[in-house]
Amino acid sequence: MARHGLTELGAEGRYQPGKEVSRYASYAFGARFVEVAVDADTCEVRVRRVVATQAAGRIINTTTARSQVLGGVVMGLGQALMERTVLDHHVGRITNQNAADYVMPVMADVGDLDVVLVEEADEHVNPIGVKGIAEVGIVGVAAAVANAVFNATGARLRNLPITPQELVARLG
Repeated sequence: MARHGLTELGAEGRYQPGKEVSRYASYAFGARFVEVAVDADTCEVRVRRVVATQAAGRIINTTTARSQVLGGVVMGLGQALMERTVLDHHVGRITNQNAADYVMPVMADVGDLDVVLVEEADEHVNPIGVKGIAEVGIVGVAAAVANAVFNATGARLRNLPITPQELVARLG
């Protein structure tokens, strides 16, 4: 600041949402496409490929936006195929409340991931047209996995996680 002769840092004006906030929806949108392979003998589901598309207004930092969506997709794969909260109904406690007992995806569980960021001009959301991505990458991943499993096996599973035991029971 001294180099530029400044004693304080401030902004010229402040953005105050106006009437447009109540007149327009400003959501981020995306779609997830998943390809799986299901072992015919063990009913193990392996994710081969995920394509995640995301529209979130003006993308300021492509690397960060892509990473956010990738992280959400991996969380969604865990939700779909392995993460489960186990509750002891006698004492009302979660029994797998640490990382040692909670199964999460690792690199071997994740197939090819491709993120497609779709820039959109939205002059109503805010002055620079950005929307939050945050963990929106997780939205739709479990449903896309379930649909891919249905397409591969004919079994429509509606409970998560989708496990080999569930598939064996459904396929008989």
